[in-house]
Amino acid sequence: MKIIEKEVLSLQDKEVLLQLWNSEYPERLNYQTMDEFDLYLDALSEKNHYLLIDDEDKIKGWAFTFLRNDEDWFAVILNQDVQGTGKGSLLINELKKRKDSLNGWVIDHEKDVKQNKEKYKSPLLFYIKNGFVICTETRIENEKMSAVKINWKK
Repeated sequence: MKIIEKEVLSLQDKEVLLQLWNSEYPERLNYQTMDEFDLYLDALSEKNHYLLIDDEDKIKGWAFTFLRNDEDWFAVILNQDVQGTGKGSLLINELKKRKDSLNGWVIDHEKDVKQNKEKYKSPLLFYIKNGFVICTETRIENEKMSAVKINWKK
């Protein structure tokens, strides 16, 4: 597996990533159309994308960083078949090489379901294992998600 960094995603990349997003994140975070997904991505500033590519040139994971309120933020999504194999840590470590601090929202409960109706498993322990701290005083609570802020500093 290799990681490819891109500032701009191709349409083909975005089609695969939209499918990955919709299959691995909770159903209520899904985007119905490419236009909706584009609106989300276009609203982010100073984006960098990191694609985890397998030996058959298929995207198996995606991490991206962006600037929000003068802080570096990130998200990571892994295809279910590579979760638990160290590939998520590989992506996180790639982001850490390029940033002094990373912030993210992490769903910290198991109440959500994915598109396939399986329970969404909270990745909170994964992030703690990778050196992030939980900012318990900072939460997002809305109709789309209930999550806690996490932070990593060099």
